[in-house]
Amino acid sequence: MAAHFGRRLRKGAASTAVAAAAVAALSASQAPGVAGEDNRPATAEATNSVPDGTGGATGNSPYYTDLPPLKSPAPSPSAPVGTPVSRGDAEAGIPATVLDAYQKAAAELRTSKPGCNMPWQLLAAIGNVESGQARGGQVDADGTTLHRILGPQLDGNGFALIPDTDGGAYDGNSSYDQAVGPMQFIPSTWAWAGRDGNGDGEKDPNNIYDAALAAGHYLCRNDWDLSREADLHSAILSYNNSQDYLALVLNWMEYYRKGTHTVPDGTGGVPEHRSDQGTHSIPSPSPRPTQPPTTKPAPKPHTPGDGDGGNETPSPKPPTPKPPVPPTPTPPGTPTDLVDHLTGTGTGKLTAMAGDAFTERIGVRAETKVGKSVAKVRIRFTLTGDTDATFAGGETVATVATDAKGVALAPPLQAGEKTGAFKVTAAVVGRQVKGVDYTATVTERVADALARTSTTPLTCTAGGEFAQQVQLKATYRGAAADKVAATATVVKSLLDATANDKGPYFKDADGKPVRTLTGLRTDAKGLLTLPKLYADDTAGTFLLRVTTAGGATVTVPLTVEAAGSPAVPTPDPSTSSGSPAPDPSASS
Repeated sequence: MAAHFGRRLRKGAASTAVAAAAVAALSASQAPGVAGEDNRPATAEATNSVPDGTGGATGNSPYYTDLPPLKSPAPSPSAPVGTPVSRGDAEAGIPATVLDAYQKAAAELRTSKPGCNMPWQLLAAIGNVESGQARGGQVDADGTTLHRILGPQLDGNGFALIPDTDGGAYDGNSSYDQAVGPMQFIPSTWAWAGRDGNGDGEKDPNNIYDAALAAGHYLCRNDWDLSREADLHSAILSYNNSQDYLALVLNWMEYYRKGTHTVPDGTGGVPEHRSDQGTHSIPSPSPRPTQPPTTKPAPKPHTPGDGDGGNETPSPKPPTPKPPVPPTPTPPGTPTDLVDHLTGTGTGKLTAMAGDAFTERIGVRAETKVGKSVAKVRIRFTLTGDTDATFAGGETVATVATDAKGVALAPPLQAGEKTGAFKVTAAVVGRQVKGVDYTATVTERVADALARTSTTPLTCTAGGEFAQQVQLKATYRGAAADKVAATATVVKSLLDATANDKGPYFKDADGKPVRTLTGLRTDAKGLLTLPKLYADDTAGTFLLRVTTAGGATVTVPLTVEAAGSPAVPTPDPSTSSGSPAPDPSASS
C-alpha cells in the first residue's frame, strides 16, 4: 500500500491467486527501478531488509485486493432536479470530494506536465486500492480525512524495516514509519513528493487534494507518458512493486473509464480484502500531524495484525497530540450544516455557439431554512450530457465556496464542438440538500455574411474547365466564421434552388459529374475554397449558389461560351445573402 516504498510484503497465497487468476493478462510488465524526482530516493535506505523468507521481496505495505465487478458500470439518465443520482454499480460511485481531488490533480498535471497524459481514473484506481477512496469518503469539507489512515508500522517484523524519519509528525509513531493518508505515502517519501493541492499553504498527506496531486506528480516523473502502455506499467509498479498490484490497478482504472458517478462524502463503499490477509481493526479518531518531537520513545514491538493497511488504525501517539477530530461528515455548527437549500441567482438563457464561451455565468445561493445566506459553503457544479462542453480549464466538475452573500459562481462555461443540450447541477459538498439544475444548449457554428474573395468573372468554353476556383469568406458579426458548414449547388434559377441537370459541374471521387456539394466547412480564417468546376457542352450563364449554416448565401454566375467562341468577360453580378441581384439569365 505504501507509495513507492520499494519494499514488498509477503502476501497470503489466497489473495495472490485470486488477483493473478482474474487479471493475469494485464501483468506482463517487469518492475522498473524505483527512484524519486530529480533522482532522489523514493524510499528509506535500500539496505533495509525484510525478513520474510522470500529472498527477493522488497516490502511494500498491504493494499486492498477487491476486484471490480465483472459487469461494467452503466450510468442511467439523470434524476429529476435537486434529487441525488443513484446509478450504475455501487463500486462505480466515488465520494464527491475524493473524485474532485482526482480530477483537479489531473487537470493541474495537464498544464504542468502535459507530456505525462495523466488520466484521473488512474489516481482513482490507486486511491481505491490503497484506502478504499479515503474509507468511503470520510473527509471534511477541505478534503482532510476525519481520522488518519495508517498502514502497519514498518518495524521489520513481517514488513519492511524503516525506522522513524519524521519524529511521528505524520504517522504518530516516533519509532518506525507507517504509510499515511488516502494515497498511503510513507513520511520519507512525502518529505520530497508532498504537494499542496487545495491551496491552503500546507502539504498534508492526510488531505485528499494534497495526496492526489502528490501521487500524480510521482507517477509522472522520469518523463513517463502514461498514454504508452510500457510507461503506464512502469509508473504503477514504481508505486507498489508487485505484478498483482499492477494488474489490480489496471482493472480498476479501466472500470472507472467505462463509467462512474459521485456519491455523497462518507457514503462510499469500502473494500474488504487486503493483500496481507489481516483483520480489520476498529477506527478511532487520531490527531492531525504535529511537529516532530525532540525525543523518541523506545521502539514498540510489532504485534501481528496491528496494522490495517487501508483502514484507520490506532498507532503510537506523538508526545504532544492535538485533540481528536470528531468522526462526523459534517460537524454541527459548520456552515455546511446550516444549509437547508440552494436557490438560483437569476441566470438567464444559457446558449452558446460551438467553440464559443457562454456569456452567462451559473450561480447559486446557499440559504438556511428561513432564507438567510450561508457563507463559506463548498458548492460542486457538475456537467452531464452528450456534448463536450466544459468549464474554463477543461473540467466537467468545479467546486467553489460561497462568498459573504452566500453566492457561488461556477467558472465560465465553454462550448465544445458537439451540439445539443447538457445539464449543470449545483450541489452542496458533504450535505444532501435540494440542489439546482440548469440546462444549457450548444448550437452549431453559423455565418451571417458570405462573399467572394475575388471579383474576377468566372468563364470557360463548353467542354472545358474553369481556370479559377470559387473562393468565399464567411463572417459572423464582422469576424471570420470558422468551421461553419456549407453547401454548394448549381441551381436552375434564382427562384428555383433545385440542382440543374446540365451546365457547370464538380467531380466526385470517381470523376463523375455532381452539381451539389455537401459537408463543406470553412477553415480557421473563415475561407471556403470550392473544388474545380468543369463545363459540359451546354453554353449559357448558370448560377452557383453557396449557403452556410445560419443562412448566409451567395449566388455566383458561371458563363460558358460555345466552343470556338471567344469568352468575353462580363461584370460579376454575384450576390450575397440579404441583397439578391436580378436573375442574370437562367440556363435553358
